[in-house]
Amino acid sequence: MESIKEEKKLLRYTYLLCIVLFLNLFLIGKDSFDKGAIIMGVIICLIFAYSHFIIRRFFPDGDKYILLFSNVLAVIGMGILYRLDSPTALKQLIWYTVGIAVFILVVVLFPSLKKFGKYKYVYMVCTLVLMSLGSILANPTYGSRNWVSLAGFTFQPTEFAKLSLVAYLAAALQYYGKDFQGKSELARFKALLEPGIVVMVSLGFMVIQKDLGSALLFFAISVTMLYIATSNFKYVLLCLVLFIMGAFISYKLFGHVRLRFMIWGNPWKYGNNEGLQIVQSLISIASGHLFGTGLGLGYPKMVPVVNSDFIFAAICEEMGLLMGFAILILFFLLFYRCMRVPVYSKDNFTRLLAVGYSTMIAAQVLVIVGGVVGAIPLTGITLPLVSYGGSSMIITFFSLGILQKISEDGQSYE
Repeated sequence: MESIKEEKKLLRYTYLLCIVLFLNLFLIGKDSFDKGAIIMGVIICLIFAYSHFIIRRFFPDGDKYILLFSNVLAVIGMGILYRLDSPTALKQLIWYTVGIAVFILVVVLFPSLKKFGKYKYVYMVCTLVLMSLGSILANPTYGSRNWVSLAGFTFQPTEFAKLSLVAYLAAALQYYGKDFQGKSELARFKALLEPGIVVMVSLGFMVIQKDLGSALLFFAISVTMLYIATSNFKYVLLCLVLFIMGAFISYKLFGHVRLRFMIWGNPWKYGNNEGLQIVQSLISIASGHLFGTGLGLGYPKMVPVVNSDFIFAAICEEMGLLMGFAILILFFLLFYRCMRVPVYSKDNFTRLLAVGYSTMIAAQVLVIVGGVVGAIPLTGITLPLVSYGGSSMIITFFSLGILQKISEDGQSYE
């Protein structure tokens, strides 16, 4: 009962956030009041109210905070996108609606997910095919070959490959602790060769496509799932050594990789050309101080690719560093609720699946925020739920839907 009260309180705060945010956007219209902002805010409130009602009414046993925290992040993202470019925000609203629909459909239509653990090779084929599409069909975009256009739609195959890779690793590693208990170290190591080769081939495609962000993300997912499945830290150390060797070879072979590291080491030296993105991002974040310049009073559009890769810089400039910290805290809370799911899971496949999808979201946040603030070399990935991107929005909500479904296994969350 106490949990339901807390959920309703957070839901009311989310409504308030949405109303205040879009009311501000209504008031700061350039020539007159922007009625579109009010309409969009009302539509968003109706969508997440409906989604919460369906999940709470018909599936009362799972963790409802997963949907609540993801909705708060999506509201902030659509609000700042509307301030930056209202047509883009309207497209994001469509993708948000589709994402919520996918979330609900996964929870409503999918049977028990433990039955899906037997399709290991289906997931493996899907992963390898999706990983290779960028190398075959994509044209270079910001130095990387990770966007594919088919039948008028543009998408990132690696976004969908993340889903199949996690499913493959969960299926491949689900019996590791049970089947190889008491066997020799060599036998246990041989059991990891196939998934290791699949991960290495996937990372190889990412290196060829110069998609450094996805490579780092896939590595983080794979190592986390490996450790959870085996509880052997030696394998993690081996993976780290191999990854460092691969990164060094990539640094020597590809000028694009060397340039990213040079810009990271001294962005101001390249601030007028190759390092313009990160320099403008740092200036934007610094100019916002703690409380921001205020919506409509900053210059976030001076940051290239601000709608997707650098939306965190725009938020920090106009809403302040405090809002930036608040977003990171929200992501931490979302990750915490997601990582509670495998604790209560009743079989290894769904447990590993939940760990993989939780790690995927958390690692993506750390990689893109780290790149935007200059903590690590810049990578071209989006901030989940906040940045503009149809593929990212749908994949994130699908992953959260899977996590919600796993939590709906009869375990009551408090």
